[in-house]
Order: sequence, then structure tokens, then C-alpha cells
Amino acid sequence: MTQPLTGSLKWWQSGIIYQIYPRSFQDTDGDGIGDLRGITRRLPYIASLGVQAVWLSPIFKSPMRDFGYDVADYCDIDPLFGTLADFDALVQEAHRLGLKVMLDYVPNHSSSDHAWFQEALKSRDNPRRDWYVWRDPAPDGGVPNNWKSFFGGPAWTLDQASGQYYLHQFLPTQPDLNWRNPEVRQAMFDVLRFWMARGVDGFRVDVIWLLAEDERFLDEPLNEDANREVIGGQVEHSTLIHIYTQDQPETHEYIREMRQVIDEFDDRMMVGEIYLPLDKLLPYSGTPDAPMVHLPFNFHLILLAWNAAQIRQFADEYDAASNQAGAWPNWVLGNHDQHRFKTRVGAAQYRVAQTLLLTLRGTPTVYYGDEIGMQNVPIPFGRMVDPAGLQQPDSPAAGRDPERTPMQWDATPNAGFTGAGVETWLPLADDFASVNVEAQQNDPHSDLNYFRALTKLRETHPALIGGTYESLDSGHDDVFLFRRTLGPDTLLVALNFGAETHPLTLLPGQTMLPGQTLLSSLNDQPPADAPLRANEARIVLNS
Repeated sequence: MTQPLTGSLKWWQSGIIYQIYPRSFQDTDGDGIGDLRGITRRLPYIASLGVQAVWLSPIFKSPMRDFGYDVADYCDIDPLFGTLADFDALVQEAHRLGLKVMLDYVPNHSSSDHAWFQEALKSRDNPRRDWYVWRDPAPDGGVPNNWKSFFGGPAWTLDQASGQYYLHQFLPTQPDLNWRNPEVRQAMFDVLRFWMARGVDGFRVDVIWLLAEDERFLDEPLNEDANREVIGGQVEHSTLIHIYTQDQPETHEYIREMRQVIDEFDDRMMVGEIYLPLDKLLPYSGTPDAPMVHLPFNFHLILLAWNAAQIRQFADEYDAASNQAGAWPNWVLGNHDQHRFKTRVGAAQYRVAQTLLLTLRGTPTVYYGDEIGMQNVPIPFGRMVDPAGLQQPDSPAAGRDPERTPMQWDATPNAGFTGAGVETWLPLADDFASVNVEAQQNDPHSDLNYFRALTKLRETHPALIGGTYESLDSGHDDVFLFRRTLGPDTLLVALNFGAETHPLTLLPGQTMLPGQTLLSSLNDQPPADAPLRANEARIVLNS
């Protein structure tokens, strides 16, 4: 069992982070693509959810070949989304409503349209040449080594003019920056300062575990277990074991420097996108003397099989390891790179998953639309736009369009996302007329109001935020029980991952305290010790 929390919590520990995919949240100018003014317009709704921070996926100037993760100017807003003045207005309104604002920061690579890369292409001795990663061809004239792009194919593209290859772990139009160059690091740190000076409270740092590559540029070994654990359907990338392109010692050094820049400003934070096993993930928190990211994103609820035993085992291990490392836990069920969790776990288990996310010890991150139960939207091939899917047509799971579709606000044409008659950048879900914010707003039994009930419990019961975590043995394979305790405040969370009813009991040697049901996912209030019904999540206040 973890120790009770002492001292006050920072906002990024006590709050919920709400991720917005700006292209899909609210369109105000009629082009079928969301924009900053649309987000500002919807901030009161976001505040009503009981979340504390808004994270915006990239809004920087970009040719949008990877929808903003190919940055052409790190210190300007793409006209598609608006202007710097629009952004300043968004920050001002968010802060007025008590919301923090986080931006996506993309330090591993720029767009090939960026002025830095255009300079680097001019000659081998251009001052910007070493801002990117270049290698001569292999002896046979081919690519320098066997490294693979996440989007399929080699991670190298030949620059015909100079006869050298440049590295890109994603699209050829996303050349990797050379973080070994101190000038690159300082330029990228100045980007952080630019946005923090405008009031930005934090950053989600894209693919932070990829910043450095082994400078010997050796071939990576083949992965005999390829396709077993594939992130986002990147099948070809999974055929190698990435010992020379991921999680390098130098990366930790760069992140420590990055953290020093964050700490130049008061009360700011950063979250690192890191797909690594637990033993390699937690070190990214750093140490008290050499801190790194405030939260290394924990994606394991996305990657694990959805069953009570595996989820409990990981939760126990992660909570104990976080406590030992002095790191603050965090949990994620979905994002712009992963399919909607209601689709993944099934409609029957949707509220069980939502309850788990918002009651485990640590900071939850919520993806827009998950609070109303949005699901994957099938995208016809002619409407697909995601390069990850288009470049890997034999791997349907690689496409990320299904989880990026427009927010469903109401039952009017285009779901209130944009005006009638406008073609949305991605198709809307067929169910938007019934699954939308307006339809659920006044229904006390809706998914939206179940979400709000969970966030209200977090506000009124400090044990759900700063309390200890202790899992309990129910004797049933499908049931995951855990207790959150802070002082006199003790809550039992009971989750039934199965389709059968089970007595709500504990194995001998453990105490089931008397209590009162605070919330049930089945929209009623059964006695605290009543049998746990199929697919039920129940939160009990113990006394």
C-alpha cells in the first residue's frame, strides 16, 4: 500500500488534463476544420466537466502533412487555426475560468518546410547543416543502416544535391533535429520560453524518448516477437528492436536541461510522451537533484488486455514503483494516436473503464469526446487523411483517423461542429444525433453526467486525489477492488470486468468496512454490500 500524501499538491497532480484535437473541436469560420476561436467558445463547457487543464494538440504553423506534428515555425500559429491574438484570447479566457493551458511541443523533428531545414539543404557546410542528422550512403550506395520509420519504410531519405541521407523517424517531410548540437537545444529551449511568457502553463512533449540516437549508427537487431506489441499499428517498425534509436542516455541529459528551462517560470510543467516498459518509463521522472518530466505518460491501460487480473497486477506494480521512485502516477485510456476506448473495451465496459481512469491514484488524462462516449468512426478510403494509415495500406490499425473525428455537440447538421452544408475534414459518426453534448446535458443518467459525477466525487473526497491506494482480494477473477484512503476519508472502488454478478466480499484476513454507495455506473444506488452486478462500477464511502 502506498503511503498517504503529505503536503499540498500541484495542479498537475490534483487535476484532470483534457486533450483537445483542435481540428475537430469547434469550427467558427466555416471551413470544416476546428479553430482557436471555437475552442475559446467552448471553454465554459470544458470547465463544467470538472477538469483543470486543457492540452491542445499542435497549432503551430505547418504544412499539415502530419497534421501539425510537422512544425514549420515553432513560434507562430497556423492560419488554419487563427492568430497569436486568438491564442492570447484563449489563454486569457481559460485562466479566467480557472483552467490551465498546455501545448504540444514537438522537439524531435521539424517540418522539411522549416527555414532551418531549407538552410541545411543548401550545402554540406551551411551553418544549419548540423542542426539535422546526416549520413553518407552505405558502401553499396544505399541507406546508411536498417533503421525504420514509424510510418513504414526506411528512416532515411537521400538528398540528391549533396549525396547524403537525412534521418526521419516519421515522414520524410519530418527530418529529425540533431539534439547533440547545443545550438539546436538552445533554439528549442527558446521556443518553450516564448510560449511560457505568453501564459502557457505546461507542455506535452511529443516522442520525447526519441531525442537522441546512438552515434555509431549501427543496424538494429531483428525483433523475433514482431507484431506482438505494436503501437498504433506500426507493423514494419516493430520488426526491429530499437536499441539505438530510443531511450538513449543522452536523451535523459537533454530532458534535464529542458526541465531547467521549465523551472525558470513559476508553476509550469511538462508531460513526456514515452512508450516504454515500466522499468524504463519511471526514470524519466528524474531525481530530486536532477528532475526530468513531471509526468512520464503511462499508456499501459491502452496496451494491456482488458481484464481485471492484468489491470490489477499492473496498477499494483506501477503504484508501488512510482511511490518508491518518488514519481507521481498518471493514467491514460485514449488519445489522438489510439482508438477510442469505448470501442476498444466495448460499450458494456465503458463506464467501468471511465471509473477506473478517474479513481486510480495519479493524474488522469481525458480525450475530448470520451466523456460522452464517442467511438471510432469508420473512414472510407477516399476520406482517409492520416499518413500513418495511407502509407501502410496493409495495416488497417495504423490509421488514426477513426479517433480524430469532429466533436458531437448537438443533433443539428454536422453535429454543431460547423455549419450545415460544410464538408467536415473527417466524416461525422452516424450516431451523432443521439450521442452528443446537448442530448446528454439534461439526462441525469447520461454518460456525460456520469463523467461529471465522477469528477464531483474527486472534488468532494480528497482520498480520490491524494489518498493511498490499496488493492483488495475479492476472490473473483472478474472483479478488481481497491481502496483509497486519506485520513478519515476512505472509499472503496469496485469494478466488475465480467458479465456475471458476484458477491461483494473479500477473502479472509481483509476487512470489508460498512459503507454507503456514492455512485453506481448502473444509474441507481444499491446497498453498499449488495452483489456487484455485471459490468458494474461502484464507489462506496466506508465508515
